[in-house]
Amino acid sequence: MQIIDTHCHIYLPEFDNDRGEVVERSVRDGVRTILMPNIDSSSVAPMLAAEKNYPGICMPMMALHPTSVKGNFRLELEGVETRLAEHKYYGIGETGIDLYWDKTFISEQIISFRRHLELAEDYNLPVIIHARESLETIIKEIKSFGPGRVEGVFHAFPGSVNEARQVVEMGFLIGIGGVITFRNSRLGDAAIEAGINSIVLETDAPYLAPVPHRGKRNESSFLTLVVNKLSELLAITPAEVADRTTANAKRLFKI
Repeated sequence: MQIIDTHCHIYLPEFDNDRGEVVERSVRDGVRTILMPNIDSSSVAPMLAAEKNYPGICMPMMALHPTSVKGNFRLELEGVETRLAEHKYYGIGETGIDLYWDKTFISEQIISFRRHLELAEDYNLPVIIHARESLETIIKEIKSFGPGRVEGVFHAFPGSVNEARQVVEMGFLIGIGGVITFRNSRLGDAAIEAGINSIVLETDAPYLAPVPHRGKRNESSFLTLVVNKLSELLAITPAEVADRTTANAKRLFKI
């Protein structure tokens, strides 16, 4: 099977002691492409180092993460814009709105998200959306921006069946990772509603490891567990899950 991890922070310190081994395990288990979402200016150098050290495997994206939107967010956005003009990136991500940790900068997060939508359109790149306790607001912002102007992924999709339907109708895909293996997770229902043609696989490593690794460090090789769970839910073979989600990711990210 060939699998694409569309969302992995392989460049973070959690992997500093064994990053090469993690990449080797991932390739061994069929994950030959790892897309890396940026966080802020502090994460750019380690992300690009991972791209250099694992060429053709680790592929960078560029954005300002919503939890990094603070008082200096306009300066950070200028950095995003400068870097997009200087280097090849495969997506605008991750961006979005996060109302779970802190609502202090909600207006700034919305401004930042709107700018990222514009950049996604300008560079013809998919936008990778972080939507924690903000899905309704984000859907509203995308509809206000204009239907069909951008496409992308709702990362770690947090919504209901109805919200999954809305996202797919807007032309977006949903990112499915380890959460789908959790007991009482409603992500399975959303995946069924979206359908295999609107799903891409992701880990969000080192976070959100699937069962039986829940609570431990996540890594791309664990995506086989997500493939197996989706196979069970959608009543198709694991090979078909891998093939279809890989095709979806290749199309979206122009790989």
